[in-house]
Amino acid sequence: MAQKQRAVVLFSGGVDSTTCLALAVERFGKENVVPLSIRYGQKHCKELEAAAAVLAYYGIEGKTMDVTKLFAFSNSSLLMQSDEAVPQGSYKEQQDREGDGPVSTYVPFRNGLFLSAAASLALSLDCGYIYYGAHSDDAAGNAYPDCTEQFYKSMGDAIFEGSGEACSLEAPFINANKADVVKEGLRLHVPYELTWSCYEGGAVPCGHCGTCIDRAEAFRANGVEDPAIHFGK
Repeated sequence: MAQKQRAVVLFSGGVDSTTCLALAVERFGKENVVPLSIRYGQKHCKELEAAAAVLAYYGIEGKTMDVTKLFAFSNSSLLMQSDEAVPQGSYKEQQDREGDGPVSTYVPFRNGLFLSAAASLALSLDCGYIYYGAHSDDAAGNAYPDCTEQFYKSMGDAIFEGSGEACSLEAPFINANKADVVKEGLRLHVPYELTWSCYEGGAVPCGHCGTCIDRAEAFRANGVEDPAIHFGK
């Protein structure tokens, strides 16, 4: 069965998902791209504000869902009900302290739930593809087990079979690192100045959480300054 040349993009307003959005726009045209942003009980709304700004830049109307109640029993440090502070340090540093496996900012099976919702939406809106921005840095040490290549392949098979072979899952960065993601985004002229990655909800990124550190290193590896982060300025 030929796949319909339209795509749903899981879209948080961060570096990875915004680069995925740009790739989908390049491949299908913006009129054939449906960004999906999800509220899941996160402690702040900065990423959703960033998502709105990016969509305005591209002139695309997105879709939103709220699945907050499904994570009401989780104590992930990203969630409103959690009494845990967001840890500082890179994911490797966190795992060196706590041991390999999911970090405290892992929301249980979040991507599995999001991708299932995206598949339902894709079928409803006649989209043949789903894009999500998992990459190897997040999968390292099983910090985020729903970002691994094995998870991607398994979910891809489930979505393809469960959609009657009408919808395919794409994770274009699954074997790349975040520096590779940024390199591709720079080629695509992604408006990274509009994106938000920090796990804290302050006026400016904290610069100390795992995602801030990964982001800063990715831009540094490409020889450019991150336009959205100016620590201490």
